Amino acid sequence: MEENKPQESGEMDFQSRLPLEELRAAVAAIKTEIRKVIIGQDDLVDLLLVGMLSKGHILIEGVPGIAKTITSKLFAKTLEVGFSRIQFTPDLMPSDVLGTSILNMKQVAFEFKRGPIFSNLILIDEINRAPAKTQSALFEVMEERQVTMDGTQYNMEAPFMVLATQNPIEQEGTYNLPEAQLDRFLFKIKLDYPDLDQEFEILKSHHARKSDSALDQVQAVLKPEALIAFQDLTMEVSVEEKILRYISEIVVRTRNHPSLYLGGSPRASLAIMNASKAIAAIDGRDFVIPEDIKKVVTPALRHRILLSPEREMEGMSTDTVIDGIIQSVEIPR
Repeated sequence: MEENKPQESGEMDFQSRLPLEELRAAVAAIKTEIRKVIIGQDDLVDLLLVGMLSKGHILIEGVPGIAKTITSKLFAKTLEVGFSRIQFTPDLMPSDVLGTSILNMKQVAFEFKRGPIFSNLILIDEINRAPAKTQSALFEVMEERQVTMDGTQYNMEAPFMVLATQNPIEQEGTYNLPEAQLDRFLFKIKLDYPDLDQEFEILKSHHARKSDSALDQVQAVLKPEALIAFQDLTMEVSVEEKILRYISEIVVRTRNHPSLYLGGSPRASLAIMNASKAIAAIDGRDFVIPEDIKKVVTPALRHRILLSPEREMEGMSTDTVIDGIIQSVEIPR
């Protein structure tokens, strides 16, 4: 026991180097607001917060009616930032998302009219309902946070985050998203139906609320200036070299795995590292531990890898492969 005391004291000193109290309080306040309406979906809310702090975009997949859109809208309302919602449809054009140049008759010149993508938090509903031409309009803005139109560059105002929902690709009227676009999402979160107790609580909550709007129940608790400061603070969380090697080994093993046709890119490694920093900050630590990696590695990788045709025909999932890789890599001590 005596040997542990200096280590515990050292950890206390190490934790105090970053002022994380306000960040943790803001995270708790956001969770409290969302739970006024949403029953369950704790993992979704946690990963939304991680994505927010690590400046990442998030893709949410699930069947219709399980609160993908309303949770995203409630999350947006807890932040005092600009919000825009875009409903993707098969006839949506890139200009409907990015904007277009129109003729100003008074000045006899074209001027750029900004599209709905010019906001802070953008909810793209049913993103896989639109064809590839419209999907390609998101490549530049998601990665570089800018739009180039007619040779002019327009920068997004910070903070900037895309939340996208999609129905399972097996459903009619959906398109597969290009791999290059999927790679730009920090996480892909899969949602399932609520269990019996959660379904019961959902019914009780809706019955008690009567006709009141769900959005009216939630208040904004975080200003954009504070959010940007928390994002910068999260990036200062330290990651030891053995943790970096742990991340590297996991991602590299996806590239030569016999069950995978496509492995994770270096962007996947960066996503895991940045997301694990956010997990650590939310837990009040200014250093990353292996457990932080395990919490984010599956949602960070599942959309970046592709099963081989043989494994896909067998019904194997990417999550199963990721679990096997995690178990095969030695945990750093």
